Amino acid sequence: MNKTPATSKRPAALYRVFETNVTIYGLEYRAIVVHSSAHDKRRHKRIERLLEQKQRQLTAVVKEAVGGEFFCQPDARKAAEQLAATARGSYHKIQTEIVERPTFGRGRPAKDRPRTPAGYRYQLKARILPDAEEIAPLKLSAGCFVLLSNVPPFFQDRSWTATDLLTQYKEQYGIEKNFGFLKDPVIVNSIFLKKNERIEVLGMVLLIALLIWRLMERSMRQHVESENRTITGWDNRQTKRPTSFMMTTKFINTLVLTMGNQRKLCRSSRTLDLTPHALWDSRLIPSFFIKISYKNAHSSTRLISQLRAHRANLLIASEISSR
Repeated sequence: MNKTPATSKRPAALYRVFETNVTIYGLEYRAIVVHSSAHDKRRHKRIERLLEQKQRQLTAVVKEAVGGEFFCQPDARKAAEQLAATARGSYHKIQTEIVERPTFGRGRPAKDRPRTPAGYRYQLKARILPDAEEIAPLKLSAGCFVLLSNVPPFFQDRSWTATDLLTQYKEQYGIEKNFGFLKDPVIVNSIFLKKNERIEVLGMVLLIALLIWRLMERSMRQHVESENRTITGWDNRQTKRPTSFMMTTKFINTLVLTMGNQRKLCRSSRTLDLTPHALWDSRLIPSFFIKISYKNAHSSTRLISQLRAHRANLLIASEISSR
């Protein structure tokens, strides 16, 4: 199910599913219980913190219980049962032991015969142990989540298994990622429109731009998949999942010049003569289109300075042509 190869630092997640039917508000749904190993790792830390908190609470209770003495064994046994009962629901169990301690009367004991106890006192010893039977279902349920779907097992001439529905669910991150840029402060804070109609039109333009952006990415990935090959991505690494932004970085330093109704691709501005007289002779329309990558600030600054110089020459050429 993973789209990228698993690594040692980021292993692939393992899923187990169980499917049943539930009725909610009179409607029947397919309930798919999914256990994810990736959720286990994230939520196990929270479980460990919970167990540590419960153990600290029990430690305070045990410390207070073992500090006293009992004059008879039934009282000690009853206190041990009450102490063990306090561990219920804490994912721990308290193991108790009754220790008998003899007491002696006053005076020096005789040397020729053993010392006879005058009575006995009873103390408790306790150990806090994790309850594996209670912790196991807690850890198992920590990696589970439930998917509810009204899609029948057979829909649109195909079968929809629990694995198919899980795959569709895992793909939703792409949709959320697509619309994430609309919530970006760089986009939202740059809208200076007063009328609602203009804001709606701008939103439509952004959605169309998003559609084109994703169609570019989809076409590239379909081509890579059909050809069963890889292309160079970030840091000169081979990938089978190129993005549109990867493609736009390939057009750095590429200029498109408009001459009449024709557009000319210029890979380098060094091969062009952008002096005012040369522009006038070629009847070049002053229109430049340039893509600048912000990944390399040094090269971007150099491109901006070149663009400003070219723009100044084009303005001079426009003044000559207007005369």
